[in-house]
Amino acid sequence: MKPTVSVHIVTYNSADDIGECLNAVMQQTYRIQQVVIIDNASTDDTLERVQSFMEKSSGSDGLHCEITLIPNQDNSGFAPAHNQAIELTDTDYVLVLNPDVQLQSDYVERLIAYMQQHPNFGSATGLLLLKSGSDIVDSTGIVMNGIWRAFDRGAGESVQEWRRSGEVFGVSGAAALYARKMIEDISIQGEFFDADFFAYKEDVDVAWRARQLGWKAYYCAEAVGTHERGWKKGSRRQQPLFIRRMSYINRYKMIYKNLRGFGWLSQLPKLLAYELLTHGYILLREPQVLGAWKGFWQQKPALRLKRQAIQNKLGHKDQL
Repeated sequence: MKPTVSVHIVTYNSADDIGECLNAVMQQTYRIQQVVIIDNASTDDTLERVQSFMEKSSGSDGLHCEITLIPNQDNSGFAPAHNQAIELTDTDYVLVLNPDVQLQSDYVERLIAYMQQHPNFGSATGLLLLKSGSDIVDSTGIVMNGIWRAFDRGAGESVQEWRRSGEVFGVSGAAALYARKMIEDISIQGEFFDADFFAYKEDVDVAWRARQLGWKAYYCAEAVGTHERGWKKGSRRQQPLFIRRMSYINRYKMIYKNLRGFGWLSQLPKLLAYELLTHGYILLREPQVLGAWKGFWQQKPALRLKRQAIQNKLGHKDQL
């Protein structure tokens, strides 16, 4: 039997995008078994748009999968909502998809074809282009530098420079295909995405953990999608303070949980220089962002337990 796939979408005031996103999912050449939409208490008409789509599609020959809509009473965050969706499915593969992404029809088929032939690859992504510029890259996966800053690989560059498929550090949560075997293997305390992250860098945290535990990630240049992307360059100061704090502090949570050994000491001069420059800027321009450290210290006992759980998994792997 062919491997099964479910698509998981977390919405929050996504009315302008969800219709196009679902249309693209329904047009996939690879059969989608189930679509799970977790709505995080949208205040626009996202729910109505999804329900209307479900009603119109229910009698259509094109609807070849079940759509499940779960309206949360509160905004639980990207990471917890996706964990919620993962628990509702048992498919061999899970496609984590942003509502502002539209996939070409062979996106899923191409990724699964590769992962089936290479079972040590637990995640895969395609070529995501900015919807506002069809020849400009949004992401070709995740790359991390020596001081543990993560970036969308190729972001802002010409598509012509990213025509070669290959292994990457990790995959962007905007359109990420994960193998259930990897999800089960690297989950900590029953969580695939760390719920303490709420949103931002949860996909980097997963990528780092997966890599440590022996899983690889793949970028397929032939699998293509477009991404509207909720933030725009130059708009950081317009983002709510809560979001800026999450984006800032989650890097330190990720480092605390995943960094091991003493090899990192060689990067200490670069790290200190970066931290001094960054925090000098924050103190001058965005001092309120530093309030995120209060939450870090409150969550540190839980983060310590997760760190230990990762170390235990690594120790078990080393003994095999």
